Amino acid sequence: MIREIRAKTIINRVSGIDTYFGLDYGMNLYRGCQHHCIYCDSRSLCYGIEDFDGEVLIKTNAIDLLRDELSRKRKKGIIGTGSMHDAYMPLEEEVRLTRRALEAIADCGFGVHVVTKSDLVLRDIPILKKIARFHTAAVSLTITTIDDALSKKIEPGAPPSSARFRALKELCDASLETRIALMPTLPFIEDTQENVMGIIEEAHRCGVKAIVPWFGMSIRDRQRSHFYEKLDELFPGLKARYVETYGEAYNCPSPNADGLYKRFHELCAKYGISTSVKPYLVPSAAQPGLFD
Repeated sequence: MIREIRAKTIINRVSGIDTYFGLDYGMNLYRGCQHHCIYCDSRSLCYGIEDFDGEVLIKTNAIDLLRDELSRKRKKGIIGTGSMHDAYMPLEEEVRLTRRALEAIADCGFGVHVVTKSDLVLRDIPILKKIARFHTAAVSLTITTIDDALSKKIEPGAPPSSARFRALKELCDASLETRIALMPTLPFIEDTQENVMGIIEEAHRCGVKAIVPWFGMSIRDRQRSHFYEKLDELFPGLKARYVETYGEAYNCPSPNADGLYKRFHELCAKYGISTSVKPYLVPSAAQPGLFD
């Protein structure tokens, strides 16, 4: 179900230091998501989304709010898109809320960082390039597996990994700041040397210059219930291994994390791929040392 609502605010200040993506502000244009990734933390009770998988809320006044709030911000920082949704889930093709938000961000002189699992982001390359003339315009494609069949199991509403790699190549060819968010890495499912090194090798072929990893996942309350239901459906018998390994823990690192991080950093160094990203407030095209 898709339902329209009116929001009170649209921009929030990121507290502390965003070590993953270098954001100053967060922005949620929708609530709920059509990608239905089995591991999504936004199902957790703390976010207050009652029917995360069954209902998507469209904030119909988002663009008016965005333009008003940006006009009053002193710091023209980097705005992140979507922690409660994917900015390019299927309905965005028709609703175009993300596209209109990018136009507002460009008009107001702010930077943007888009995290998505969809190649629909390619539609908005011209607007992203406009933003990049005077600020940072970065796109991170979330890729957790090199295997299309596995990606369709765990991220059933999103384009397969191969489509995301093709999108990365086009974004790189457009000279946009292009990254991979290799997160989460599901223990006992994706945390193999073959999978992680395969992602790095393909990233290198696409021209990606930064990969930010997390070899593990988080699990809590309602998210845990959904995830375990999906494990029973898709990976029979694996739930017991999670329960035995992690109990009620929220942070669930892969048992292979140490070895994965070691090999990850070695291979990224070989290819000149950064493993962390600093926030910058100048045009990315004019900043040759943008990546660590």
